[in-house]
Amino acid sequence: MAVTINLRHLETHNVELVGEIAVAELDLGVHDETVQARDPLGYELEVERVEESLLVRGRLSLPLHCECVRCLKPVKLELTLDPWTCFVPLEGEEAAPIINDCVDLTPYIREDILLEFPQHPLCNPECSGLQEKPTGKKKKAGSAGKNEGASSAWSELNKLKF
Repeated sequence: MAVTINLRHLETHNVELVGEIAVAELDLGVHDETVQARDPLGYELEVERVEESLLVRGRLSLPLHCECVRCLKPVKLELTLDPWTCFVPLEGEEAAPIINDCVDLTPYIREDILLEFPQHPLCNPECSGLQEKPTGKKKKAGSAGKNEGASSAWSELNKLKF
């Protein structure tokens, strides 16, 4: 169910909203293999009417199931926006649609959640990545790491004269 606020309830006092919203309802549209949202988003919000706008303050929390981009280990991260503040205009060009005296806050929550998604999730900042497996081939002592008979791109670039 979407996160909505009835404007008539705001006529006398601020309204507190506490609950969870399913990820399917958020419609995040993220097709990233390294970051997946499976669990519901938790919210604790206070909505206040300020002239012809809404001021929404509170906390958003979304557990993410990630894969470390360096070592490929599964990692669970908590995306938390605390404090979260949103200004929702009720008039003008960018006014939120009002349906049956209710305003849907879900698009504003979705936008800020997507902006906070990790671009390159890591299990820890010092992650060294995948460990190299020995191939079983040993280099000849006289070759000193050079491939004989095959030229590298660097040797071809070194031949250029500027």
